[in-house]
Amino acid sequence: MARSDKLQATSEQVEHIDVPLQNGGTKTQEENPDPNYEYELLVWPARAGWIRKTAWIMTWPIHLIFMCTIPDCEKPRFKNWFPITFLMCIIWIGSLSYVVAWMITIIGDTLKIPDSVMGITFLAAGTSVPEAVSSVIVAKQGHGSMGISNSIGSNTFDILLCLGLPWLIKSSFSPTQPGKHYISINSGGLEYSAISLLSTLMLLYIAFASNKFQLDRKVGRACLCMYAVFLILASLIELNVFFRVNLPTCQRTVK
Repeated sequence: MARSDKLQATSEQVEHIDVPLQNGGTKTQEENPDPNYEYELLVWPARAGWIRKTAWIMTWPIHLIFMCTIPDCEKPRFKNWFPITFLMCIIWIGSLSYVVAWMITIIGDTLKIPDSVMGITFLAAGTSVPEAVSSVIVAKQGHGSMGISNSIGSNTFDILLCLGLPWLIKSSFSPTQPGKHYISINSGGLEYSAISLLSTLMLLYIAFASNKFQLDRKVGRACLCMYAVFLILASLIELNVFFRVNLPTCQRTVK
């Protein structure tokens, strides 16, 4: 069978399903019953636009590495390999997170931007993209509360576990100085950022309550405005614009 016939047969097998919404209604979606669909590494998207072709070229090495190192549990021969798949995903996430943090640190040091500012802006945005995508997906399916819970729960997990556990291990087993089992945070503006974050959460709840806990464009605009204000204020505070909270960046001398 030719490839075009396969694609036509696959498209004819697409079924429509009704997804229940929170308000009692339903939303019709298309479901692809073919579980063997995968990113085709050897098929050039000839009919696609130049943006998709460029993305295909740039992501081809990444897909190749992931395909070779992460077993696909949807395939029958790898259906019992889910522990290895889960472990490899954790390893890749940790490795890529380390590389991203290292690159952000180097860029900030080169441009003489404090680490706290780079963390608030670029690093926070980069690491939150998967959470944003998952929240958008579940929101489109009609589960708005799941998207909100995902955002709040993931940030709570990041603050309490992803920060608390490394600090516990570092201070307990590998202190910076012998006898000093603590970690010093090099950011005098952290308390101001924390106050801004708490204020943002309060404003978010007020926005939800004023809109009768319905997610629409008004709530989206309010969230974007609050994020922009928080980002600007936090960055200006960390850059010592209003008052000195951080030490100036060290100047290098070329020998």
